[in-house]
Amino acid sequence: MKSRSIALLAVVVALTLVASTGCITKKLYRADLEENNQKVTTLESGIEENERRVADLKTETDTRLAELSGKTEKAVAIGSNAMTAAEEAKVAAAKAADGKLIWSETLSDDRVKFSFDQTEIPDAAASLLDDLAGKIKAYGKAVYVEIEGHTDNIGSDDYNMELSGKRAEAVRRYMNEKGGIPLHAISVIAFGESNPVADNGSSDGRSANRRVVVRVLE
Repeated sequence: MKSRSIALLAVVVALTLVASTGCITKKLYRADLEENNQKVTTLESGIEENERRVADLKTETDTRLAELSGKTEKAVAIGSNAMTAAEEAKVAAAKAADGKLIWSETLSDDRVKFSFDQTEIPDAAASLLDDLAGKIKAYGKAVYVEIEGHTDNIGSDDYNMELSGKRAEAVRRYMNEKGGIPLHAISVIAFGESNPVADNGSSDGRSANRRVVVRVLE
């Protein structure tokens, strides 16, 4: 009897141990599963973050490529315009070299005063240009108009070159819009301060050097 009781007790203890082991195993499995799920979630978050960064980088790259493309196209256009201007200048030089001078009008500062740093055609200059345009129309033959811009030596070389070009271009537009002279028959040359006709050491000399010269050639 006593031996039977001991045997039953041993069976109960064994079953208890087995059950306990099973519970422990399930808990460990669940813990491992939760830990793995967290790792997977972390990895998924990392992948999503990387994908977002890649997308942002692609957008930034596309934007910079578009900007670079625009700058390249602008540079090409500027280069093309410069080449066109150079070709026009060559044509103008050839025509001027071969042409016969018919009229010449000098819009100097002592006769026609441009406002300081301005390119707008003064009334006195407009009157002289109107008279010249009238002569060209009455002449009845094809002519070529050459317009030169000049300044004195006050200011930098770049500034004077730009100002002389702008004033000569203003005369060109006036001869086209008001005088009816076609643009292809008019050339503009900017000399800046490089071709004075008087001494820049005096006020009168500088006034004479500030001028726009219009030549009409056949």
